[in-house]
Amino acid sequence: MLPMALYLRDQDLGVRDIAARLVITSGKKKGRHPSAATVLRMLRDHDQQTAAN
Repeated sequence: MLPMALYLRDQDLGVRDIAARLVITSGKKKGRHPSAATVLRMLRDHDQQTAAN
């Protein structure tokens, strides 16, 4: 899900638009869309990890 979110962010889509296009593929909420807060947190964590390296 993260690679698709990064691709959509590069296409200048907003966080809500990204969340609407993503689908959770495993776990209890499989088949649902993540919340905008989840997408924002996922992208923020990725940015922090890449900045640390």
